[in-house]
Amino acid sequence: MSTGTDMTFADRVDAGRQLAQRLQHLRGQDVVVLGLPRGGVPVAYEVARGLRAPLDVIVVRKLGLPFQPELAMGAIGEGGYEVLDRGLIARTGVTPRQVESVRAHERAELEDRVRRFRRGREPVDLSGRTAVIVDDGVATGATAVVACRAARHLGAARVLVAAPVGPRGLRRQDLGADDVVLVRAPEPFWAVGRHYRDFRPTTDDEVVALLDAAYTDRAPTGPSGTGHDADVEIPMGDVVLHGHLHLPAQPRGVVVFAHGTGSSRHSSRNQYVAHVLREAGLGTLLLDLLTPEEEPDRANVFDIALLAGRVATAVRWLRTRPDVGVARIGLFGASTGAGAALWAAADTELDIAAVVSRGGRPDLAGPHLGNVTAPTLLIVGGADPQVLRLNQLAADRLGGVSRLRVVPRATHLFEEPGTLREVAHLAREWFSHYLLAATHRSGTGPVVTR
Repeated sequence: MSTGTDMTFADRVDAGRQLAQRLQHLRGQDVVVLGLPRGGVPVAYEVARGLRAPLDVIVVRKLGLPFQPELAMGAIGEGGYEVLDRGLIARTGVTPRQVESVRAHERAELEDRVRRFRRGREPVDLSGRTAVIVDDGVATGATAVVACRAARHLGAARVLVAAPVGPRGLRRQDLGADDVVLVRAPEPFWAVGRHYRDFRPTTDDEVVALLDAAYTDRAPTGPSGTGHDADVEIPMGDVVLHGHLHLPAQPRGVVVFAHGTGSSRHSSRNQYVAHVLREAGLGTLLLDLLTPEEEPDRANVFDIALLAGRVATAVRWLRTRPDVGVARIGLFGASTGAGAALWAAADTELDIAAVVSRGGRPDLAGPHLGNVTAPTLLIVGGADPQVLRLNQLAADRLGGVSRLRVVPRATHLFEEPGTLREVAHLAREWFSHYLLAATHRSGTGPVVTR
């Protein structure tokens, strides 16, 4: 996370929404939004939502010199696209066999990424359409150049490059684009990450989840499809908190997310977990526990009583909605949000059916832990020893069924490949058992080893 400047974006979601506003003139046109994996995809997802356009990725790979891989002698893209800098190849003495070796390696990597990201879906057809290539920032423009050429090779009639930030003076002809759209073009321009407060790496799992969500959003729904999917406002005394509520028709279980450490409903990690829960038929409420005015004060982030009160108010608000009906309510907490979730769960009037903590600080619920009778799953990274110890101590103090699951090799944010996916599937298993199954109060719980 950068220290930020006066020209920073909160995160890629914030950047994507601002970029979508700049591109509103494209709404209603025959547009396809193409995210550059990985970091460009969360930005592109918001642009696609803002334009109500299909989302896809465009995967390109650099062909690096065999003895200096960071220097490109060419590039390849989907659809068999390839460009070679034959002058550089001749000057550096690279042989045809070496070129073929690098090409074969990168082609295999490209095809593997395409398989992982699209999960068997066909690419969105670009023939005769406007392709908007989106990244989280443009630095040298080298990747954008290759992506523009690849998009034209795949049939796009018009190609735009769009990013939240890039250097002043960036010209469309330098990128081979028909137009370039930036939200900000600071002078001087430094690294892209300097223009974000949260610039944590995007994982493959998050890319897959966002593409799946975009595909699902555009797929036709039947009688058992979505009952509600929209941003909501929840009054909380003198303030109004913003959230996003997704409900299937006639929901049986809804999970409220308590984000931690200043995170928000836009957290790509929690959005990914929420997506996996929705695949199981659960409803989700992603909620900002602090207002924009409260967020800069770090004391609010650790005010667990304040956060727990707001989680409780959100649960009561949910129960007033006719479309929630008698659905069971679960809580998912991350980091400090886990302390708030468990504090709220200790209130028996809320009738919380289950709790899951991801890399959380359950110890922050203090004496309230003993009053938590809702079945609780604590998920901790194996490479996060301090938090693991705190969770072990908290598990012994909980008043109901509990399990502690350690994800090997995972650090605090579960950024290692596959670890966030394991978190999401453990949470889905836990909530499905206690919120959706008829025997949710049996106390036996799903098979989760401690």
